[in-house]
Amino acid sequence: MYLQGDAKEKMTYDAIVVGSGISGGWAAKELCEKGLKVLLLDRGRNVEHIKDYPTTSKNPWELPHRNRLTLSAYDESPIQRKVEYAFNEYSGHFFIKDTDHPYQQEKPFDWVRGYQVGGKSLLWARWVQRWSDLDFEANAKDGIGVDWPIRYKDIDPWYSYVEKFVGVSGSKEGIPQLPDGEFLPPMEMNCVEQHFMSQLKKSHPDRYYIISRTANLSQAQDVHKKIGRNNCQYRNQCQTGCPFGGYFSSNSSTIPAALATGNLTIRPFSVVHSIIYDEQKGKASGVRVIDTNTKEMVEFYSKIVFLNAATLNTTLVLLNSTSDRFPNGFGNDSDTLGRHLMDHNYRGRATALVDGFEDMYYYGRRPAGTYLARFRNVGKDKQKDFVRGYAYACGASREGWGRGMNEESIGAELKNELTTPGPWSFGMTAMGEMLPHPDNRVTLDKEKKDQWGIPLLNIDCKWRDNEDAMTKDAVNAAAEMMEAAGFKNVNAYDNHQAPGLAIHEMGTCRMGRDPKTSMLNGWNQLHAVKNVFVTDGASMTSTACQNPSITYMALTARAADYAVQELKKQNL
Repeated sequence: MYLQGDAKEKMTYDAIVVGSGISGGWAAKELCEKGLKVLLLDRGRNVEHIKDYPTTSKNPWELPHRNRLTLSAYDESPIQRKVEYAFNEYSGHFFIKDTDHPYQQEKPFDWVRGYQVGGKSLLWARWVQRWSDLDFEANAKDGIGVDWPIRYKDIDPWYSYVEKFVGVSGSKEGIPQLPDGEFLPPMEMNCVEQHFMSQLKKSHPDRYYIISRTANLSQAQDVHKKIGRNNCQYRNQCQTGCPFGGYFSSNSSTIPAALATGNLTIRPFSVVHSIIYDEQKGKASGVRVIDTNTKEMVEFYSKIVFLNAATLNTTLVLLNSTSDRFPNGFGNDSDTLGRHLMDHNYRGRATALVDGFEDMYYYGRRPAGTYLARFRNVGKDKQKDFVRGYAYACGASREGWGRGMNEESIGAELKNELTTPGPWSFGMTAMGEMLPHPDNRVTLDKEKKDQWGIPLLNIDCKWRDNEDAMTKDAVNAAAEMMEAAGFKNVNAYDNHQAPGLAIHEMGTCRMGRDPKTSMLNGWNQLHAVKNVFVTDGASMTSTACQNPSITYMALTARAADYAVQELKKQNL
């Protein structure tokens, strides 16, 4: 539909932000606080902080199925159900139903999604490690992919900027490959984790084992209290939505900050079909939106557009935005749109039992693990079988499994056995880098469409030799470190999970220095259309091995600042 006069004016904003997850929330906040009138679009339902967290204060016995979903719910979501830590009765409502949102898999790829205002910021694991120049320089030094158009010094102040607002608990360690940030007091390791750290210093003194850096408020500051956030309560129920605002999400943090300016309009139930291109001006003039419920198409107009729909949906929108100028997708002069899809490699796993410490336990349910920083291909370590490296997510716990219950127990004896913890266990998950490859890509299906008439996404992505060699090394190294620490029953293995399940999909609209080989410049700005910015995972040129969300946030804040300056200069 096309609007004239007053009708069109009412549909016009200074900026449109597509997607309200981690990066979209930041785009909305920054643009609103700089005085722009912003329309924030999300294809899912509205979720208001606290009000729309229906299970967050419930005990397991208060849930109809004791935190298990029904068989029909599992059958309707064969991909989402693989997210074992969160696809349950507590937080299953924050995931999509796979049967409602199909896609095509040329090779197995697990596409995990949360369609609601706040997106997957309600579900994320909250680990926030900075990247270093080891990561931003890697492509250039290895001759792989294209060079990043930025370096650590370009993003360092923006890391600090977003960390202060997010609230990151962590410890300053002086690790070159893992720069320190703006930290709240760190959470504490438990006794077995401290034991592992002391043993690792003896067996591998060049390796760094630390408490994770996590977006949980160990000690809320005034900037957090101002928007209603408070200290983490150590419930470890983050994925249910935290009524205390103890962890960072769009719903608890950036969206309230944006709303406080009076400049934000939120429109849920809005599937973005495509970007509108003005052939005469050579700019985007807005977006076409399909109402989720009525299937009606409407158009909204703006001076700038920020795409933050998460990697694959952002790229889907760009691929579906064709015109005489861009027949192969919006801004796609380089034929790189949809290519170089990456995910983190979480295949390497290890578990072990720990003797001793039976008289020890821990306080509460710490909502974070421990972190073993990358040590491969760092400094003097040079591997011949693979490039780049991996880190580990680690943790020790003393849970109920493994306790010696007698099936004939009854009464006080049974009660005592039920409340006595089992043995200590220790686990490690390798988090490895995946290299960009042009044939790991997404395209639009030429025949099949979704219920809103938008072509389905075809995903063709696989692990390659470098990821396989890295996994093998990570499995062996984990076993070696556990055995050196004196742990028992060490079981180290490759679980062979498909790409996607790390939920860190990146690439497909990468940054670069040359418009002939990339989509975006160093400001996350489309080379070919200067008033469109992409600041979510689609923009990533490589993956590093650190969790990526804090980098998305920093890139978004930086790009928003640049966009507003360019608007004031009338360059957009």
